[in-house]
Amino acid sequence: MSAYFEELDYRPTPMGVLTLRRRKHLAQAVDIYEIKLGEEFLMSSMFTASEIALARLGLADLVGDGLEVVVGGLGLGYTAEAVLDNSRVGSLLVVDALSEVIEWHERGLIPLGAKLVADERCRFVHGDFFAMSLSVDGFDPEKAQRKFHAILVDIDHSPQDTLHSSHSSLYSAEGLRSLARHLHAGGVFALWSNDPPDEAFSKMLSNAFPVSNAHVITFYNPLQDRESTNTVYVARKKSTE
Repeated sequence: MSAYFEELDYRPTPMGVLTLRRRKHLAQAVDIYEIKLGEEFLMSSMFTASEIALARLGLADLVGDGLEVVVGGLGLGYTAEAVLDNSRVGSLLVVDALSEVIEWHERGLIPLGAKLVADERCRFVHGDFFAMSLSVDGFDPEKAQRKFHAILVDIDHSPQDTLHSSHSSLYSAEGLRSLARHLHAGGVFALWSNDPPDEAFSKMLSNAFPVSNAHVITFYNPLQDRESTNTVYVARKKSTE
């Protein structure tokens, strides 16, 4: 293929055709990596500010060392990397429903893969994050009912724009309460969204957690030559149970 564009992998999945692509951004002279599911862009390495902010905001108010963290959605690995860059993190589980994405990281097809695989604190889990969130056993297949200090999620485009109808269970009162069961007292749930702050979802979040906020993340979009925004919701469980 052209040095300016390469399809690194192409996989049919139950959710649609999954592709990993690399293309040269001529103006910036850098390689851009993209993951697509069908015609939907799941992630691009051109836009990573809000994925990194998800980790930083989600961990900012936690205290102590040995923090146990779950990231829902591996993607290109920017949220996971930002979590591991925090020296107070003791362990990280990254849950992804697409085994192909995990394999790309393990094979080094994605630039951050080698770093994530080499970090002994990090473990990839192939599984349905949404089903795990609703289950009693939770996210760690090696330790049922394990609790975490932070659960950070970047899977759907927004609470109103999900990749699959089964994901909508999380963005309900029952779903949020179920997720909160997997957090330690004082633990944090943080969620990335491509949309502006959603008043209805913010209200639902405040009913499930005593403290919650919507943070607007602003970053430069070179494709449109203007600023763009994403939202990171951060909610905290009460400090005593």
